[in-house]
Amino acid sequence: MTYFPEEVVEHILSFLGSHSDRNAASGVCKAWYRIERLSRRSVFVGNCYAVRPERVSERFPEVRELTVKGKPHFADFNMVPYGWGGFAGPWIEEAVRGCPGLEKLRLKRMVVSDENLELLARSLPNFKSLVLDSCEGFSTDGLAAIATHCRFLRELDLQENEVEDHGPQWLSCFPDSCTSIESLNFACLKGEVNAGTLERLVARSPNLRSLRLGSRVSTETLSKILLRAPNLVDLGTGSFILDHRSEAYHRLLNAFIKCKTLRSLSGFWDASSRCLLTIYPICSKLTDLNLSYAPLIQGADFIKLIRQCPRLQRLWVLDSIGDKGLGVVAATCKDLHELRVFPCEYMNGGVSSVTEEGLVSISSGCPKLKSLLYFCHQMTNAALITVAKNCPHFTCFRLCILTLRKPDPVTQQPLDEGFGAIVQSCKNLRRLSLSGLLTDQVFLYIGMYAERLEMLSVAFAGESDKGMVYVLNGCKNLKKLEIRDSPFGDAAVLEDVGKYETMRSLWMSSCDVTLGGARSLAAKMPRLNVEVMEAQNKMDDDSDKVGHMYAYRSVAGLRDDAPNFVRKL
Repeated sequence: MTYFPEEVVEHILSFLGSHSDRNAASGVCKAWYRIERLSRRSVFVGNCYAVRPERVSERFPEVRELTVKGKPHFADFNMVPYGWGGFAGPWIEEAVRGCPGLEKLRLKRMVVSDENLELLARSLPNFKSLVLDSCEGFSTDGLAAIATHCRFLRELDLQENEVEDHGPQWLSCFPDSCTSIESLNFACLKGEVNAGTLERLVARSPNLRSLRLGSRVSTETLSKILLRAPNLVDLGTGSFILDHRSEAYHRLLNAFIKCKTLRSLSGFWDASSRCLLTIYPICSKLTDLNLSYAPLIQGADFIKLIRQCPRLQRLWVLDSIGDKGLGVVAATCKDLHELRVFPCEYMNGGVSSVTEEGLVSISSGCPKLKSLLYFCHQMTNAALITVAKNCPHFTCFRLCILTLRKPDPVTQQPLDEGFGAIVQSCKNLRRLSLSGLLTDQVFLYIGMYAERLEMLSVAFAGESDKGMVYVLNGCKNLKKLEIRDSPFGDAAVLEDVGKYETMRSLWMSSCDVTLGGARSLAAKMPRLNVEVMEAQNKMDDDSDKVGHMYAYRSVAGLRDDAPNFVRKL
């Protein structure tokens, strides 16, 4: 097929949606490599230190969308020491220099400065979309630069970021000529918002479909916004405090009645049960509901609300809903694809009110379930075996038992057989997080049956090095392995070092890996960057155990921005 005209080959490549498929196509021959290089519009970089920014821009000069991830996933649980790295500056500077046509940038777990954002805004005339997910280091001054200079901005999405708030002025920096906004999410901002400025921006944005507001946006302002944007599909409500006997309550109720296209709701900051009645007119059409920021919604209030939402496909809630609430979800939401149940320490004193009963109910009533995140008080093997039979389509299964190393409360046995049933029945499982009392046997099951597993997170599990060896020998598609507080050491890490050539990264913290073991790994695998993070006392002897070890495949060599506590081997 190499003799096809370049236009034909480029047209063929346009049907390849995944990055891996395009990478494979580029290896067919030099002609295809050149065509794929110049026609690639979207680039994903899973580790900002795996490749240098200039190499990406040189390889794909016509890129329009760029996604870069920084810190390891365990940073979400405060496991990565502060100041570790993940700086966005080099990537933004190179994008400005080498990718002048860049229109969309998504950064995750990276350190972004106001200067970075201003450079981005001033230098890319066609820039349209900025998504910052779990990032830090910037303030509303940087957002003001984006609003001021990005004349064609369509999307500004701030997800779970740490933003220094210098006041509400940033929102007024959108010029009056800005009418292109389609998606605006500033739910993570805690500061005041100028209601009038926000209302005017919404009013002159006819294509606005997604709007997620911060917790300081009042219900009075929300009512006015809804009247100005009746075609919203996705809404984050902001504050949800109001007297149900007031005029403001009735105005909000009437505003929701006029919203015919809303399908996704989130927010509900400090919402009370009485306020929830305002959304009842649109509940029957909702497919996505996020109540994870609403600790006051529980028990009977939650049950009444869910019974109004039969079409839900995605639901995020707090564990204060209890097993009874999950039973109502199972009986009502037959099309549920994703469920996340987060811990609610504020209401429960750190003890989850959901158990294996709630999960079994969900699996019985929601056979289409594909993605699960479940924080619970306890779990049994029998329940997990039932879930595996009822929901064989899981691609993501993450279960966290809040009591460490807790066995099956009925049999007092490890949970090996239950998780073994999950990996054996769910043939398309891509992501797995497991907890509870677990022996090496569960890792034998994972290695034998989880053929498509790409990401595995392990905490407080296993008995010996054999457990980790089972996983590395068996999981052929494994990309990321994260382990904490488990008895895996040098023998496991060094058993099959060639495996790391096919993986993106390995993270181990509070395990039995020594400085000497980390050195040996680095010596055997020169294309692998091996970093150890020192504790308070510096490690001098090879027998010293490392606090954190991060090993990742890289074609960029050792990074030059590591802080003093990171030792590059």
